[in-house]
Amino acid sequence: MSSTWKAAIAALVLISSIALAQDVPAQPAASPASDKTASDKAPTPASSSPAGPAYVIGPEDVLHVAVWKEADLTATLPVRPDGKISLPLLDDVQAAGLTPKQLADSVTERLKKYIADPRVTVVVTTINSKRIYLVGEVLHAGATPMLPNMTVLQALSSAGLSQFANTKRIYVLRSENGKQQKLPVNYRKLVKGEEIEQNYLLQPGDTIVVP
Repeated sequence: MSSTWKAAIAALVLISSIALAQDVPAQPAASPASDKTASDKAPTPASSSPAGPAYVIGPEDVLHVAVWKEADLTATLPVRPDGKISLPLLDDVQAAGLTPKQLADSVTERLKKYIADPRVTVVVTTINSKRIYLVGEVLHAGATPMLPNMTVLQALSSAGLSQFANTKRIYVLRSENGKQQKLPVNYRKLVKGEEIEQNYLLQPGDTIVVP
């Protein structure tokens, strides 16, 4: 093939490539309308919660109560010992004994007297009402919040065992109906998947003793 023909073919390929590039449609920029639609949606709570949807709020728990588009009514506050919280416009509101959704529904209903279409979200940010205690040869002794469905093995993993811990003679002290029970825990067997029945589901007020 002559050099003239080669040059002509190369020029044709270049022209085709330029034309193809011009035909590719540009990506449309996000319109203000679409941004507005996104902003009109109720926001998802940013605060992470250690409590599940079935968690029952108790005194000293810390709650984040958010009212959509009402910054003056949004607050993070503790539940008082009497089980109530104080909110603008509503004064005292019963919180203890309710789940986060039940409390949100209660606040929503009461706010309807003051604002149109209130949207309320309640998040438990800190659990203080339900505690367990760890004593003895643990790295972090003392009171610790009891998370929902917390087991002995989970509590021991969080607290950490010292090098002097007698892992065969750990036990849980539990008070029921005015009587104290001593529940044995063989940590060595538990971590091997043995005697799983000793991985007790903890109750508020339980004390885990690590000799």
